Amino acid sequence: MLDIDQIRADTPAAERLVYFHNAGAALMPVPVVDAQKRHLDLEAEIGGYAAADREAGRLDAVYGSVARLLNAAPDEIALTENATVAWQMAFYGLRFQPGDRILTAEAEYGANYVAYLQVARRTGAIIDVVPSDATGELDVDQLERMIDDRVKLIAITWVPTNGGLTNPAAAVGRVARAHGIPYLLDACQAVGQMPVDVEAIGCDLLAATGRKFLRGPRGTGFLYVRNSMIERIEPPMIDHFAAVWVARDRYELRTDARRFETWENNYAARMGLGVAVDYALALGLDRIEARSRLLSGRLRAGLAAVRGVTIRDLGRNPSAIVSFTVEGHDASAVVKAAEAAGITIGASNPSSTRLDAEARHLPPLVRASPHYYNTEAEVDRLIALCERLTA
Repeated sequence: MLDIDQIRADTPAAERLVYFHNAGAALMPVPVVDAQKRHLDLEAEIGGYAAADREAGRLDAVYGSVARLLNAAPDEIALTENATVAWQMAFYGLRFQPGDRILTAEAEYGANYVAYLQVARRTGAIIDVVPSDATGELDVDQLERMIDDRVKLIAITWVPTNGGLTNPAAAVGRVARAHGIPYLLDACQAVGQMPVDVEAIGCDLLAATGRKFLRGPRGTGFLYVRNSMIERIEPPMIDHFAAVWVARDRYELRTDARRFETWENNYAARMGLGVAVDYALALGLDRIEARSRLLSGRLRAGLAAVRGVTIRDLGRNPSAIVSFTVEGHDASAVVKAAEAAGITIGASNPSSTRLDAEARHLPPLVRASPHYYNTEAEVDRLIALCERLTA
């Protein structure tokens, strides 16, 4: 069982505000903040290069921590400035020709979809959207029927930015493996919220961030690349960390996933990321998931009982992202009212998941994302706020 009192003691801001914006940028625990401060102090004392040399062991250990988080090998992990860079290094490293097909889901994230559009424009590749089933999840049977020799990539978002959805990532992985198709998974909202096992999922590539449910620093992310895929992907850009300049007219790429990194990075943030991963692992991702689902389930049930509040979530197994609208109040007004009451929530615009938003005629949504350090009483405060707004 999670020691909520100790966890909240590690989260001082939780004493003065109700924080339900973990799908945006979660509150970092004290050990994560301290790790960054210590490294910054060391850089100030002896310089950035010397600090990195002195802390080389701890910095290298971050690869092992992320690998344990994902059930991967350390040489399958690249550490990046953010999840966008991680995802782009994988996607833009793949090669497409006219007629090649990219299969994705209706709830795909906007940042990914515009990349598909750009590559389609550049190469003549085709974007095909797999229909959703009656629950709103990607329809795996439809995915299977859409497979042909022209499909060169399956790329989906596991837990979309809104809609509460958890797509069937492992079922998609079974289809991808059966047909030998590369599978790229955006796990930004999943990592830190639930167990993530790349072997069970069957993905070849996975990108995630540190700042969301993992409770790490902003400006951190990572990419998993299955060993069998590393040599198949040419990084879209390289420097002398990704590749060794072995002769005047020749270079050799690294043989591990670090070929997708560049030489310069924020070592203090990287140190914080490692501590955030270790913190989550010590608590146990199964326990974290159970607690987060308990709180989000309480929030959904409570909001559903409020006249004028409409839950906008999808799927058979909703995540800890609760999306809703409040009659007579646009999303930004609800966010401001919550802020005035000491509650931090967010909003999600239709452009972030345009296909889903247009299919369901969604306005901007209020987004509340409780995490394991929240309490039942805090959930009830947000429900009570919505009751007052609709009274």
